[in-house]
Amino acid sequence: MKKLWGGRFTASAEEWVDEFGASISFDQELVLEDIEGSIAHATMLAKCEILTTEEADTIIAGLKTLKEKAEKKELEFTTKYEDIHLNLEHLLTELVGPLGGKLHTARSRNDQVATDMHLYLREQVKEVVHLIAEFQQVLITKAEQHVETIMPGYTHLQRAQPISFGHHLMAYFWMLERDKQRFLGALERINISPLGAGALAGTTFPINREYSAELLGFEGIYQNSLDAVSDRDFILEFMSASSIMMMHLSRFAEEIILWCSQEFRFIELDDTFATGSSIMPQKKNPDMAELIRGKTGRVYGSLMGLLTILKGLPLAYNKDMQEDKEGMFDTVKTVKGSLKIFAGMIETMTVNKDKMEDSVTKDFSNATELADYLASKGLPFREAHEIVGKLVLECIQKGCYLADLSLADFKAASTLFEEDIYDALNPYNAVVRRNSTGGTSFAEVTAQIKKGKKILER
Repeated sequence: MKKLWGGRFTASAEEWVDEFGASISFDQELVLEDIEGSIAHATMLAKCEILTTEEADTIIAGLKTLKEKAEKKELEFTTKYEDIHLNLEHLLTELVGPLGGKLHTARSRNDQVATDMHLYLREQVKEVVHLIAEFQQVLITKAEQHVETIMPGYTHLQRAQPISFGHHLMAYFWMLERDKQRFLGALERINISPLGAGALAGTTFPINREYSAELLGFEGIYQNSLDAVSDRDFILEFMSASSIMMMHLSRFAEEIILWCSQEFRFIELDDTFATGSSIMPQKKNPDMAELIRGKTGRVYGSLMGLLTILKGLPLAYNKDMQEDKEGMFDTVKTVKGSLKIFAGMIETMTVNKDKMEDSVTKDFSNATELADYLASKGLPFREAHEIVGKLVLECIQKGCYLADLSLADFKAASTLFEEDIYDALNPYNAVVRRNSTGGTSFAEVTAQIKKGKKILER
């Protein structure tokens, strides 16, 4: 079979070599983007009188026919034509005859594939941003239901201070908001056009790159043809934003997994997002949360893989860059799937409110309240800290909690203690009093939720 680029060659590679070098098995994902870019290119060639109007109309009609077939999954591709670009050119030529070969005038596969990926990522990032916003709405709704649900807050995975469960959920809302802004920032760099840069040096034809960019909805064009065909920063930026977001989801997944355990029993997942054991009938495993935690490493791997591919490449295009696509496609699929799963998981989970609140009455997470109580009466905080530490030790030795101590016990530690100390030790009051901006008080959590709603309305 004659290669579309084969004029220079006198021998053909064996079939297995062709298969190793071909990318059609995965870059067919870009079929609609490739056709969209080709329609814009043909339109521009006609406007610049490089093609006649009749030639462009025939080519565009053929491309639209291919698009209809692609949307119905009726196109057949082959490794004989290596990639999506040559496969489509071959199919177009079958439809419109030798005229199909004119479509490639003033264009290279180098700027063509870069254009395809810009178009692809632009739409995928918009979808990711939409899914983030949907997940944020789920978090706001759930947080609003649990503003006054009290749970232990943790540091070092040790109980630290009582907090509002709504406050805990809103922490992830704000993480996701930063993630969303990162994706929107990346979209600015994604939405520029490399089309017309040619193989690396531009073209001798009188093309209008700005016009083709406008047709494709790009905000601008690359100013340097070498940069246009060799740049994959936009993919790296997408993968970087994805990696950070998956790290946030993984942290949340870890907490979900802990909260589901018999040791915590803070929540129960809906059966839709859990599985059983093949041998232990009692098990209900948080598999979806575990998978998201595991898939985070997959996204990291794609980012590190592409960084490694690009780090030693001289300008401009190199065949190594064919390896930029599978990781990108996989990251898109993983990120979108993880966001959908997580939103459903949080929306349908049952919160064991009584178990959470019971947990903060049988620990020492109210110890800071004692130290703050003494500090508010004028005692230096470090002295207050030491006094409370000794009281905690006394409780451990007696097998009781701070609220179980008598007023005489407290006064023996410091004469500053009065009967109102028991109000200070109440976990509910401890949460209510933490009313600094961004704190866990019910009023502050409600204020956070209002701000979050305004962000989503925008």
